[in-house]
Amino acid sequence: MSRYDGDVLAGNWRRPLKGKIPQVPAEPELVVEDADSGFCGAVVACDKEAVTLEDRFGRRRVFPLAPAAFLLEGKPVTLVRPARAPRGPLRSASGSIAVEGLRARVARESRIYVEGVHDAALVEKVWGHDLRVEGVVVEYLEGVDHLPAIVADFRPGPGRRLGVLVDHLVEGSKESRIAAQVASPYVLVVGHPFVDVWQAVKPSALGIRAWPEVPRGVPWKEGVIKALGWRADPAEAWRRILGAVSTYADLEPELLGRVEELIDFVTDPGESD
Repeated sequence: MSRYDGDVLAGNWRRPLKGKIPQVPAEPELVVEDADSGFCGAVVACDKEAVTLEDRFGRRRVFPLAPAAFLLEGKPVTLVRPARAPRGPLRSASGSIAVEGLRARVARESRIYVEGVHDAALVEKVWGHDLRVEGVVVEYLEGVDHLPAIVADFRPGPGRRLGVLVDHLVEGSKESRIAAQVASPYVLVVGHPFVDVWQAVKPSALGIRAWPEVPRGVPWKEGVIKALGWRADPAEAWRRILGAVSTYADLEPELLGRVEELIDFVTDPGESD
């Protein structure tokens, strides 16, 4: 037999036989390259059929767990689902320890108010479990213009605290001037710096590099949708944004800290309900 028999390029040369390729657990933060497309990124999720990679620009792609489908430090590997670690305490979307078999507590008199329905939906998705454990109801204001009157109608006092989350609470803004009119030891008004709560979702969760700048005079949400090239109205765009949020890790710290602060305020153990 000739030593040169056979075609060295025949067959699937990019993916050698499975038995000769090392299997590597797809642990979070492991950086690999997809052998076919050249997409390189860190592992952010893995199930029994596919792995999700995120590149340095925050873009995410999902790839099947095929034999020899990836390169690790330039060498072919087969990614496999990591072995499950011993089960620890379950965590809620906010990162707190989940209460299994939860029965919602009877609602407190204390409340948290947020500006709009989108704010309320986002708070519910991430902190809903915690709020039911504590018996805290979240309501929305439909804007902050009448906040002083709303606070007066609420009649805050001992055991009846009110926490308020305001969008775009920055020095010199209309929102900051309105918030300054509220003065009560039983009311806490905090806010985040974003024009809209949409921006509190990390761009990486949506697979975009950054939230676009919208020129003055252009409605912010419509401007964002156009700049991103989305074919959607604001309601559809919001469903897309909310759907990209799974846990607190998908949100900016400027929002996380403020919501946690409000929950602590209205559930102060020194206050009787």
